[in-house]
Amino acid sequence: MPEAVRLRVAVETPQHTGLGAPLTYTSEHPLSAGTLVQVPLGRRSVPGIVWPGEAPADSPADLRALAATMVALPPLGAAWCELVDFAAGYYQRGVGEVALAVLPPELRKLDDKQLANRIAKLCKRMAVRPEAESPAPQRPELSAEQAQALAALDALGDQAAAPTVLLHGVTGSGKTEVYLRAAEKALAAGRQALVLVPEINLTPQLEARFAERFAGRRIVSLHSALTPAQRLASWLAAHLGLADLVLGTRLAVFASMPRLGLIVVDEEHDPSYKQQEGARYSARDLAVYRGKREGAVVLLGSATPSLESWQRANEGRYLRLGLASRIGGGVLPQVRLVDMNLLPKTQGSASALSPPLVAALQQRIERGEQSLVFLNRRGYAPVLHCGDCAWKSGCPHCSAWRVFHKLDRTLRCHHCGLTERVPRACPECGNLDIAPIGRGTERLEEQLAALLQGADGKPVRIARIDADSTRLKGALQAQLGAVHAGDVDVLVGTQMVTKGHDFRRITLVAAVSPDSALFSSDFRAPERLFALLMQAAGRAGRDAEQAARSEMWVQTWHAALRQHDFDAFAASQLKEREMAGLPPYSHLAMLRADARSAEAARAFLQAAERCAQDLPGAEAVMVYPPVPLSIARVADVERMQMLVESASRVALQRFLAAWLPSLHALRGERKAAEQRILRWAVDVDPLAI
Repeated sequence: MPEAVRLRVAVETPQHTGLGAPLTYTSEHPLSAGTLVQVPLGRRSVPGIVWPGEAPADSPADLRALAATMVALPPLGAAWCELVDFAAGYYQRGVGEVALAVLPPELRKLDDKQLANRIAKLCKRMAVRPEAESPAPQRPELSAEQAQALAALDALGDQAAAPTVLLHGVTGSGKTEVYLRAAEKALAAGRQALVLVPEINLTPQLEARFAERFAGRRIVSLHSALTPAQRLASWLAAHLGLADLVLGTRLAVFASMPRLGLIVVDEEHDPSYKQQEGARYSARDLAVYRGKREGAVVLLGSATPSLESWQRANEGRYLRLGLASRIGGGVLPQVRLVDMNLLPKTQGSASALSPPLVAALQQRIERGEQSLVFLNRRGYAPVLHCGDCAWKSGCPHCSAWRVFHKLDRTLRCHHCGLTERVPRACPECGNLDIAPIGRGTERLEEQLAALLQGADGKPVRIARIDADSTRLKGALQAQLGAVHAGDVDVLVGTQMVTKGHDFRRITLVAAVSPDSALFSSDFRAPERLFALLMQAAGRAGRDAEQAARSEMWVQTWHAALRQHDFDAFAASQLKEREMAGLPPYSHLAMLRADARSAEAARAFLQAAERCAQDLPGAEAVMVYPPVPLSIARVADVERMQMLVESASRVALQRFLAAWLPSLHALRGERKAAEQRILRWAVDVDPLAI
């Protein structure tokens, strides 16, 4: 009988075991790296992936054998395994945890025969290439700047190691057309293209744009709104090389694509590209790594690039290409700053909107144009308040307020989900006069309806787009369709409507109370607010004929916004960051701990700090004392965090790798109920502190 073959297998082991590396199993036959298998782990049978590399020679003699092999699925490629290895190492997670988390969940439920049937059906369905119902659409004529950018991209194809490209284009400058032409070139060369977008609600319209241009090509989507069966089919199409184009959100960066030639990251600055649970990876940064390893061109596009990407371009590590003008020669909207402190203090609904802004909105309605009023807070009001005893609608389970939603008369916590009916009277003193404080999109919609008059004396037509109004399937598409059809006078919305949408009739954008975003300890708050307002301003005047009279009204903000001057804003912010020793001039990691009491979480972090002092390389990092998160309690769980900083990325990575075993041991030692930690995690390159 032939001797059993030893294999390394990546499996999803529980975090508390500290087993992040692949485990060793035996097989009757040699298997290629990347093969999906089923293996015994404890008393369970779990999925695993045969991992590259030699199994350790000193592994025990009584190794367990594989339970099953998924031969129907071609093995995952070496480049994919390398990407997962890098992500697991950099973000300090187990290889198996990352590898299995980024595969379609449906794969876990299928045996080899069922998977073979799915693959056969998919291949049969995709064997017939889609045909265009009408002649291929005419490609728009390129502007001089677009042609110049594409020429620079074409030149990269001749380089063995092409640099990452940062496409800095103002809103409406035609970045999407550059993406389409770059994808055309990749597909013509027999390669695949991956296009990442920050949010699911942007995927359908971009997919429609790509489907129109590439009528004879196979396009699939990958995002969490798909059913498990749809997600598996899309993933298989990419993995088998059947799909030419893959469009998706951050998880799609791990799509297995054997012929990858182009990666586009649209709105590369968007914080949605950073995963906030489990392995806290950045899809943008992994896209850059993946492109370099697989020889694919990486195109990062944004009107307001992240300061990290901007600095890399300044240093020459990225190639920066600019689109400074809008398509059709339209100008960017004129910015009008309104200092609300200079306006008379009034009571009632009109106080949210300045009289000049109300007049400007009314003027647009009378001209048959549309306006967008942006407020990044949903619900009717952030809090209910009793004037007699000062009671406020706090959440009993979180250190946050429950938001008043007038439409269904509920108080809702947007953190733990607790929902209750609005009390008839103050729960503390019985006062019947409890009133909302502040405003959300729901209240703003009500106020606009009272202040504005529609054309010909009819009621003004207002649409609201936020997470509440678009909860039902198809609601977002219906609302956007009404806006595009001209059936809406004023669109009220959160940041959902500020990016990616091509509203041709909107000539006025107004930001209500944007300053609240600055009341934050997070050093990135100014950068985020500037990007959000620039993106919002970009929704106005996208039709070149109306651009000259388009406006952006902002209630106090940075003067650089007035000239749409991202360069000046970035220069000032980078100077501040350099003086303060903040990214991109330093490198950060955050250790977070959750427990039933703040004392237990703090004690765990303090013990971790003591362990850190004795580690090799500890002198190259600074470990700060633990502090609570900005919202310290969520769902009766207390949350604490501890910042780790280093001037060297390599030194930080070495320190974290040495620190992790101590953290696993620390949690195991704290078994008493009052000391127990519910969970802990290391967040490398955190977006918020």
